[in-house]
Amino acid sequence: MTGFLFKVIREQIPRTQEELAADLGVDKSTLQGWESGRRPLSATKVGNLVAVRRKLIRLGAPPPLVEALNLAMDADFILGEILISAGDQPTGEHPLASWVLTRDTTHMIGWAVSGVLPGVVAAQMNLPAARRGPVASAPILGAADRSTFFNTLRQNAERAGREGEDVALLRRQVFYLSSYERGWDAADWFDGMRRSGRLTASVSGWSPRWAEARSVAAALARQGDPELLRDFIARSLTENDAAENANLNYWAHWLGLDSRPQIDDSFMAERGRPVWDASALLRQLAVRLDRAAEYTDLYVHSIWALLIARRGLLDADPHVAEDLGARVRILLDGDRLSSQSRRELEAVYYGLRIGGFGTTRN
Repeated sequence: MTGFLFKVIREQIPRTQEELAADLGVDKSTLQGWESGRRPLSATKVGNLVAVRRKLIRLGAPPPLVEALNLAMDADFILGEILISAGDQPTGEHPLASWVLTRDTTHMIGWAVSGVLPGVVAAQMNLPAARRGPVASAPILGAADRSTFFNTLRQNAERAGREGEDVALLRRQVFYLSSYERGWDAADWFDGMRRSGRLTASVSGWSPRWAEARSVAAALARQGDPELLRDFIARSLTENDAAENANLNYWAHWLGLDSRPQIDDSFMAERGRPVWDASALLRQLAVRLDRAAEYTDLYVHSIWALLIARRGLLDADPHVAEDLGARVRILLDGDRLSSQSRRELEAVYYGLRIGGFGTTRN
């Protein structure tokens, strides 16, 4: 991952391998080793790595892409640990049992196992990348490694115990990452895990199991089945203040608005004044409202709940309100909304028209 992203950065400057090696003061073979992965960039001395990153930016590399090298190194670490652990019993030191992934890290892993370009990378690739000869278009693992990766993930979840926050965290992150495998029968696997008592479809109020159920529902939606997600919103989220709060806290972490590293899901239960900015969260949710069709219901409900919890947001940023209004109209003119989502979106639209938001949930 890191090597491929480094090559993308080089091509965006743009430089040949010879030119960039000279600019960075390294041998061409060293740079080739970074790009191929034979000499991992993460093995570079910290001071040297910092200097390389700064030089890349001075040479014209998009800063977000250079910052994304950290994400790529995280993804490489997780992929490596899972592939190495094939056949082993999962422990609390498992990278998915002791660290809460963000969207950008998850999407970076997804790039390696599915070829789907992460948004953090796609948004910065504004220059044509000149390529010579047959080269890979994505840092995707080989078929054998992909099979090992997905099989190991699910074996880890199946072998994990039934209780404990680390177990719930492991299973929910396994389930979501597994949804990247095309052709996998997610619903069938979920049913088997549910019958064995390892997974639950709906949970009332916050708990690690609630977070697990949310990720399960999101994973099935990503695979094309929105019904469990809609049921989760109706039964395990709506009208439950603790759950609504946990959902917004998780969105803030997932989207990078709460930058604190998290080793478990307990941060979702935090109450009181949040560490994240509500206007920034509304902006992030609004720009994605009509883009990810599989999660439309969750985006709609989350925006609706955020506007109830943080009154005055629609007045705080007229540009966000205008953008949100345009996207809301598009969705209301369509036919893919559930009945609950339509009611909530109509309430949001009404709030946009009157310059505020209703005082009740009805």
